[in-house]
Amino acid sequence: MKPPVIVVAGPTASGKSALALALAREFEGAVVNADSMQLYQELTVLTARPGEAALEQAPHFLYGALSAADPASAGRWRGLALDAIAQARAAKLLPIVTGGTGLYLRALMLGLSPIPQVPADIRRAAAALHARLGGEKFRAELMKRDPETAERLKPGDTQRLIRAYEVLEATGKKLSRWQAEPGEAAPFRFFSVLLLPPKPALDAAIDARFRHMMGAGALDEARRIAALGLDPALPALKALGVPALLDHLKGLIPLDKAVEAAQRASRRYAKRQATWFHHQFQADVTISAQYSERMLPEIFAKIRRFLLTR
Repeated sequence: MKPPVIVVAGPTASGKSALALALAREFEGAVVNADSMQLYQELTVLTARPGEAALEQAPHFLYGALSAADPASAGRWRGLALDAIAQARAAKLLPIVTGGTGLYLRALMLGLSPIPQVPADIRRAAAALHARLGGEKFRAELMKRDPETAERLKPGDTQRLIRAYEVLEATGKKLSRWQAEPGEAAPFRFFSVLLLPPKPALDAAIDARFRHMMGAGALDEARRIAALGLDPALPALKALGVPALLDHLKGLIPLDKAVEAAQRASRRYAKRQATWFHHQFQADVTISAQYSERMLPEIFAKIRRFLLTR
């Protein structure tokens, strides 16, 4: 029988981390991060990464595992997650994967398309072309050769635009065609819990959380990131709240406007996440509410039945 893995999914600020920790305590589990920004060690406050109290209650994997200068992909994260799950199982702990990055969760549960590795020289050439043309013109070039992929990407989506271009250059085959091919699913059986709070409640939670982040040192964290002099196209520099606070530090906008912009960007992102999960993620249990300890008995009972099923 395939070994069990629990997945806790949902939009930002829905309470995933608290639920995952409660499950880890109840079922002797380990929490594995599936949030693309909580991977980066420089983003502690601005990603609401689990604090020391949570880390003392259960093992946590893949939080702050990479440098912001070392960007991850879904494929790379999947490899790291499989290693983390193996470590948890070796310690006789139930793996509990949690995060709001839908592509990561899908990569783990359903597998990734078998895209060949792109040679380093082609990757460098694609990045250099993007730097020379800029996002708009580079996207126009991609549109000529792979319109299916280009149409769903924005000019500012540097990493994905370059990825689509380099795959086409290296393989002669559109990224959209590669992605249509089935991948190899992970050798586990999954039980997934999806938190989908109503928009007003989620928006209020997002705004409150960012105010808390500001009190916890978000601006200082943004200042430390700015001092690193990293490429602004890196994923970590596009994390929720980072662009707005960096604009403030550059003197472009006052702090109150930066906070409003960060909250607004977070609410919009949460809306996109909720839409994706609603249409693309088939959960075993969907809860249309913010996480609350009151929902634990029902979730615990369903997970116990899952673990006993053979």
